[in-house]
Amino acid sequence: MADGPVTTMGISRQSVQRIADLLVADGLAEYRPNPAHRRAKLPAPTEAGLAAVRRITPGRAELAARLSELLGGEAEFRRVADTLERLGQALDRL
Repeated sequence: MADGPVTTMGISRQSVQRIADLLVADGLAEYRPNPAHRRAKLPAPTEAGLAAVRRITPGRAELAARLSELLGGEAEFRRVADTLERLGQALDRL
């Protein structure tokens, strides 16, 4: 069960805030002024955060390609991903 209002992605604002705070604490993000809202700050990646994403991205692409191959190709990979997405949405509604 969500700990507050749910966003369109099925994630509560509090959950997003907690993750953002953890990223800031780890030096992977920082809060910047939000021109649209005086009190709310916008999280933005730091150079260390961007470097972490650059290290992760090639590995994710390779893993996705290998998984797709093991599942029988891109169409089957997409079908499984869509099914998992629907499962996640159904679990959110429970």
